[in-house]
Amino acid sequence: MRDSPTPLPGSPPSPPSPPSTSSEPHADQSRFSKGSFDSSPSYPASSTHLIPDRPLSSYPSISYRFTSFTSSPSLSAASDSPYLGPSRPLSLGDQYTLSPDPQKWGADLSPDYKEEDDDLHAPEPAPRHKGKWIEHDGHVFSWRGVTNLGALLVLIAGILTLFAGYPMITAITEKPLSKLGAFNLGGTNASGQVPDIPGHRGLIDVDTPREAYTKTSWHTGETFELVFSDEFNVDGRTFYPGDDPYWEAVDLHYWATNNLEWYDPAAITTQDGSLVITLERKETHNLHFQGGMMTSWNKFCFTGGYIEANVSLPGVNNIVGLWPAIWTMGNLGRAGYGASLEGMWPYTYDSCDIGTVPNQTINGSPEAATVGGDTGHDGILSFLPGQRLSRCTCEGESHPGPKHSDGTYVGRAAPEIDMFEAQITGTPLTAQVSQSAQWAPFNHGYIWLNTSENEIIADPSISYQNTFIGSVTQQATSVVTQTDQLCYEYDAGCFSIYGFEYKPGFEDGYITWVSNNKVSWTLLGPGMGPDPLVEISERPVPPEPMYIIMNLGMSYNFGDVDLDHLPFPVHMRVDYVRVYQPSNAINYGCDPPDYPTQAYINQYIEAYTNPNLTTWSGDYGQAWPKNKFLGEC
Repeated sequence: MRDSPTPLPGSPPSPPSPPSTSSEPHADQSRFSKGSFDSSPSYPASSTHLIPDRPLSSYPSISYRFTSFTSSPSLSAASDSPYLGPSRPLSLGDQYTLSPDPQKWGADLSPDYKEEDDDLHAPEPAPRHKGKWIEHDGHVFSWRGVTNLGALLVLIAGILTLFAGYPMITAITEKPLSKLGAFNLGGTNASGQVPDIPGHRGLIDVDTPREAYTKTSWHTGETFELVFSDEFNVDGRTFYPGDDPYWEAVDLHYWATNNLEWYDPAAITTQDGSLVITLERKETHNLHFQGGMMTSWNKFCFTGGYIEANVSLPGVNNIVGLWPAIWTMGNLGRAGYGASLEGMWPYTYDSCDIGTVPNQTINGSPEAATVGGDTGHDGILSFLPGQRLSRCTCEGESHPGPKHSDGTYVGRAAPEIDMFEAQITGTPLTAQVSQSAQWAPFNHGYIWLNTSENEIIADPSISYQNTFIGSVTQQATSVVTQTDQLCYEYDAGCFSIYGFEYKPGFEDGYITWVSNNKVSWTLLGPGMGPDPLVEISERPVPPEPMYIIMNLGMSYNFGDVDLDHLPFPVHMRVDYVRVYQPSNAINYGCDPPDYPTQAYINQYIEAYTNPNLTTWSGDYGQAWPKNKFLGEC
């Protein structure tokens, strides 16, 4: 508590002046001038008094002051005026003024002056150890300085981490989002949205039974996981360009195999829980038949694993001529687009030698490549133009990559593995499926190392090696297997499961084919080993990302065609397509980092979208990459 005011020594109290009797109650305006504040009495600095002490009786009574103000003739007339003057009365504050300089108030304002109640206004906790809790005016190495500096450093570190560290950490640790085998994030568009088709549409069809989510490997016995399925349960689907995220029907003539029909997207739809491809008599594009081909090119691809389909074959089991097929091809070649395929199909090769050059010969050497080949072409082994994207490609030439550790390019191509091609042959006529893979470069005489160790036929009573083993355009490893004779649309119309399982690679690579839900035969990688006669190296079981093709057509290239008796229209029905892979080797997508395709396809997109371009250098006008084996670098 502050002391009560006491009179200053030698300063007797002065009585207040009586109220003015002037007609102007505030005539003495000079006391409110600026000078009046400067002339206020000063007091010793050590005093705590503000005004002299005097008896209360010496002050005018409150009633008197109130009466004097309210009785002013100017109050009622101008009591609302905000300005000083004759029209505004004085208040109590106007009678007792203080200098604007606090030092002249007579109070001790020194920060060192202590009063009894100071602890109430500026509390400071008791020190927890020797010295003060808070060190005022200390240096940076004091307890308080270190704390403040530490807090500041923490804030700076947090800001740097947020705006600099976090983006760098994210860039280093973030895993790239999968394109799900398609063009953009999520499988279709740039926003990463997965398409929503009623009743369908992730990579795994919502209608796929839970018991089908795993499959036991036919070859190794390990458990495979489902990575893609289409049950085709939604009726009325169409497959024109842009209609479906994983499939697209082509609109072209498949001239490469002299097909009799035009492939039209109108020939493919879904009905009663199945995909239906129709082949019918129809005048279109100067042809007399219309069929359908649908692919997952550049939309869904897989590398390794097992693919199966449940299929009801078209027509009847004893009339020849139909060519239904389900097969796969490397994504760097698009079926039906000749320019994209020249020098790509059916190669699967990663060596730099004579196997990469045109006709597998240089100046007629090796001689074994000029005899014992295609009997329809004077025994010549190969008419292929050479592997366009080989390991021999010169530095700086166009190549999708990647490179080996020695700086050479990885040999790239568009190999083919067929799930089945259905045929009817023999006496009496018997329904069969040919299950094969196509290869280049070729063995001498198209004869691969098909020993009993490398070619394993599960049931020789219904399976045998195909008599077709190759021509100037391909080498085939193929086995023909009798299928369920009732699973044709105009017989019992039942469905039968076909498929193949494979592991890419050389010595440990293999392909196992399945017909009627049983293993039909297996090819082991060593069977496609080096052939010194034609001076070529081993050919791997395809490591390229493979897409799926389903088609129904006709061609005399494939065999006899009984147009007079085929019961048009005919239909191939596919109940489902499913793809499985080992849990430790999940690899789906058309642009995997170790076998990229997208940038190359985009660079030469016309070759992949214009079916009228049949050759790479001729029609398309592109340069053939230089080959260092030929001394072109």
